[in-house]
Amino acid sequence: MTTSAKTFPIWALFSLATNGILMLAVILLIWQQQRLTAVFGASPPQSVSESQSVAPELGSRRQLNYQQWLDILKQEAKAASEQHPQHLSILAGDSLSLWFPTELLPEERYWLNQAISGESSGGLLKRLDLFDSTKPEVIFVLIGINDLIRGESDEVILNNQRQIIRYLRKAHPTAQVVVQSILPHGAAEATWEGRDKLLALPNSRIRQLNQQLQRIAAKRGVKYLDLYSLFANQQGNLRRELSTDGLHLSPAGYLVWRTALQIYTQSEK
Repeated sequence: MTTSAKTFPIWALFSLATNGILMLAVILLIWQQQRLTAVFGASPPQSVSESQSVAPELGSRRQLNYQQWLDILKQEAKAASEQHPQHLSILAGDSLSLWFPTELLPEERYWLNQAISGESSGGLLKRLDLFDSTKPEVIFVLIGINDLIRGESDEVILNNQRQIIRYLRKAHPTAQVVVQSILPHGAAEATWEGRDKLLALPNSRIRQLNQQLQRIAAKRGVKYLDLYSLFANQQGNLRRELSTDGLHLSPAGYLVWRTALQIYTQSEK
């Protein structure tokens, strides 16, 4: 596959050791593993539900309905726009982004989390205006797995992705828009409550969908961040050690994601 000039090839972490990127990734992972031990203790939690530390401090938000979530995200975006923070970065997506531990996000940036658990690409598209008033430097989008689980077609997902990119580029012309690949799932090793739905969704389909998503990103002039390659094992399934249930991420999984974001942000300086 030809790598576009607009694409940041994360697969290079494993295949191009001589260019120094792999060494940087290893150093960052070791450093973050030390921080992980300090944050979570010697034994990282085994599932998201067993640990409050893996997720943001949601508290009573766990019981919020969708409209209440929208209201809170709008308030948080408004606060960010009033503060005018430097290096504002936005996470837009579903539960994978929502549960990103704040302390593990790359430093020297102001992070605004605009994710909602269970979100679809169509749902995200309809609420992008919630952070219109902000002036982000980078917007990281990760969306699509819930569409696939619910039986949505590739065509609908890709069309929503096109519209998301179009909207963000128009609303935030000075921001870098980074489309992140959809992650694989754990297949037969998954323990998530919707395991049967995952088993009906081949990871090969996710990989092919990501290839189309990469082409769309290149055509639309935005960045594409290949996370799939970092999270997939030799069978193309989500690596067991990077997940809590075959769908959601473990602390180690977020460390890998953090490293990808860290390398991306450093490469853009």
